[in-house]
Parts: sequence; structure tokens; C-alpha cells
Amino acid sequence: MRGEAPSRRSIRLADLIQRDLAMLLVEEIQDPRLEMVTISGVKMNSDLTIANVLYTCTDDPARREEIAASLGKAKGYLRKLLGHRLKLRTVPELRFERDTFLEKIVYAG
Repeated sequence: MRGEAPSRRSIRLADLIQRDLAMLLVEEIQDPRLEMVTISGVKMNSDLTIANVLYTCTDDPARREEIAASLGKAKGYLRKLLGHRLKLRTVPELRFERDTFLEKIVYAG
């Protein structure tokens, strides 16, 4: 059985969250560990309560751990700011996950 295709609403919300999170990281977050982080995509679950946020960052393993910890600490604040910007009744929970898509392509080739 195949999974359902994402709805227009979930695609639109994912795009808005991606755009606004990228802007918030630049404009609002003062943590220097997050300066080189790029939001590469957002995937919503079927009921729009969870946003899996994909990000890219440096290849240095120690820095990657710092970045993951910093994003984990900032996710509540980012969620609050997103709620104000997007004017949503319920803001999805943010779950950050490092995007390894490009690494897989480079090492597979």
C-alpha cells in the first residue's frame, strides 16, 4: 500500500515554514553556532502537527553535534516566532534532522 501524496495545504505550509525559519535563523537567532546552517526542506506529517525540518551544515562532526544541540534548544523559541509570523492557530512541532541527501549522492558516485 502506498503512502498518501501530500496535500496542497501541507506543501504550502511546509514552504512557508521553510522560508520563515530560514529568515528567523538569520534575523532573530543570536547563536553563532547556527550561522552556517541552511534550511533545505520541510516535510509535514498528514495532520500538519509535526514539521520535520531538514538542514545542512558543516562536515565537521563536532560542529554538527553543537548545531544539533543548538537547534534543539532553539526549537521552542522558533516555534513561537513562527506562530506570530504565520498567524496559525496551532503551530506544528518542529523536529530538526540533518539533510544528508548531497552526502549520499557524492559518496554513492
